Amino acid sequence: MKRFSLGKEERLLNPSEFRRVIRKGKIQSTEHFEIFIFPNQIKKQRLGITTSKRIGTAVKRNLIKRLLREFFRLHKAYLPTSSDTLFIAKPGADQLNYSGLYEELKFLLRLDKSL
Repeated sequence: MKRFSLGKEERLLNPSEFRRVIRKGKIQSTEHFEIFIFPNQIKKQRLGITTSKRIGTAVKRNLIKRLLREFFRLHKAYLPTSSDTLFIAKPGADQLNYSGLYEELKFLLRLDKSL
């Protein structure tokens, strides 16, 4: 797998996987996101994203998803290895651009400030 790619095997796909991460994962929160992180046994990092209709129109929800996938794709080396990461967007997340999202998640995930 390429370093900056995001393949199908790196995504949470089944509702049961999402429920497991929510039920058993460690939660961290910011103003616009909740992040659940749960160790997995498959030795891969996987991403899940949830946005509800409270966020806004489909266009806004899809934009948030694209921005979160881009963040994950570029920074997965700094995220816990062998873990499932689930992002849940809160209302107001549709107002963020990539730099705002990066600043919020950098703080949340304690990423290196030199990025």
